Amino acid sequence: MPCHICETCGTQYADTPEPPAHCRVCEDERQYVGWHGQRWTTHDALAQRYSLRIAEDDGLLGIALAGEFAIPQRALLLPTDAGNILWECVSLVTPEAVAALRSRGGVDLIVISHPHFYSAMVEWSEALGGVPVLLHEADRGWVMRHAPQLAYWGGDTKRLSDAVTLIRCGGHFDGSTALQWRTGPTPGGALFPGDALQVASDRRHVGFLYSYPNYIPMKASDVRSLRERLAPFDFEQVFGFSWGRNIRSGGRAAVDASFRRHLEKVEA
Repeated sequence: MPCHICETCGTQYADTPEPPAHCRVCEDERQYVGWHGQRWTTHDALAQRYSLRIAEDDGLLGIALAGEFAIPQRALLLPTDAGNILWECVSLVTPEAVAALRSRGGVDLIVISHPHFYSAMVEWSEALGGVPVLLHEADRGWVMRHAPQLAYWGGDTKRLSDAVTLIRCGGHFDGSTALQWRTGPTPGGALFPGDALQVASDRRHVGFLYSYPNYIPMKASDVRSLRERLAPFDFEQVFGFSWGRNIRSGGRAAVDASFRRHLEKVEA
């Protein structure tokens, strides 16, 4: 039986003879049902229509669907002291992408920031030899395709190594996670925040929204909590969710300024 994929959010569901009646992810107020109604595809059908863009993004190997499909996130390969981490996932796996990852040492662990980017995480794990996929337990209810490879962590921080820490940011989703890589990919380290805070188009600020497509602001209390959780961590770069949407230097100062700006506006 096929595992159907929602064409609007890119989430892959468990195998069923017929497509699900609804996409729970899209019917949530943070997302939306496509303007032409709920539509489904499968991984095989997706592979016939699309290819993957495999390219460098500010010094890291990035992977994303080429063309317009669902949410345009890209995954990144992080060669850290905690092993090779695939940060985020996309809805399509190809032999070329798997070969590109293996040519750089393979993948030891997949870590995903939040449910909007779960996409075809089980498909990716299987293609990479059954590597574990690490998610925050607060978002367990948003997993639409379960598998033994899925592992969950709890609390507000989890150290994967001396240089890599996961931080529960909350706000966008209860389990929204950022990854701090203290020593890489360049001196000063980097933050990979998913959508917990999103790099703005000017690439000098970040934004805080509960829903990005529907423009629902994040509550001031959640933003203050996020600021407290990120306060102990330094980083020079901030890697956004899609190609080139990165703050290349001064990331810590840019995030701090963005916290102040947001709270001044919503609490005025």
